[in-house]
Amino acid sequence: MKRLLLTALAVPVLAFAAGGEVRLDAAPDRSRDVAALQHGAKIFVNYCLNCHGASYMRYNRLRDIGLTDQQIRDKLLFTADKVGEPMKVAMRPEEAKLWFGARPPDLTVIARARASEAGSGADWLYTYLRAFHRDETRPTGWNNTLFENVGMPHALWELQGTRAVTAEHVRAKKHSGSDKVVGYEKGVTTYDEEGRRTEKVEPLSGMDHREGTKTVFGPAKGGKLNQAEYDAMVGDLVGFLVFMGEPVAEWRKHLGIYVLIALGSLAVLAYALKREYWKDVH
Repeated sequence: MKRLLLTALAVPVLAFAAGGEVRLDAAPDRSRDVAALQHGAKIFVNYCLNCHGASYMRYNRLRDIGLTDQQIRDKLLFTADKVGEPMKVAMRPEEAKLWFGARPPDLTVIARARASEAGSGADWLYTYLRAFHRDETRPTGWNNTLFENVGMPHALWELQGTRAVTAEHVRAKKHSGSDKVVGYEKGVTTYDEEGRRTEKVEPLSGMDHREGTKTVFGPAKGGKLNQAEYDAMVGDLVGFLVFMGEPVAEWRKHLGIYVLIALGSLAVLAYALKREYWKDVH
């Protein structure tokens, strides 16, 4: 309940700074929440593993988030016969090429691959999975404000529903044949819940404007979850994607503490030995 209330306070706005740099939404930390990671694994297997593989992740690594082999077999083992097998994709590569124009990427290390100066890979995924909207001009009927013209449809739309989106673009108008800015204009692009697009452009007075884009989402409608529940579910899914990128991350962090303690103890002993060797030199 606390997680849902915190998520409900988030404003559904994506702000793009000058130069196209996006300020990503901060993903919730699920690294120590075993129940959330188990829920994320369930969402991944049911909604993502149909098209995306996780070929460097084996089902038996799910023991690290508290699942038994029997639970894995009964609830999650849909694309393999044994818990020791990799999490293979259900869709055939030739079908992926035909339907999407390219094979969907493997997601084992996607959370690490998407990290950048704008934010962590978890932040990128959390923002991306909450930024889909209808767009009747796209082959799949969907678009994404973070990854424009993405080939992926909104796999989680039945959970989130559909919502209108409005993007405000502030652009500089330049003198023909030069880089001199002569004014600014604001373009407003709106997609309704069915993906119908409208656009208008109006001049802005003054010269104290900054180029960039601000995207505002309307309330989601028709989904099985409300927006707070959907955001919490996406947080669980992203937490599991982060876990897949390095299943031993928490163990590594704990081990690092003991390593530092051991190194500190050795440093004390080394200093005492140094003093013993050099005490008669001076």
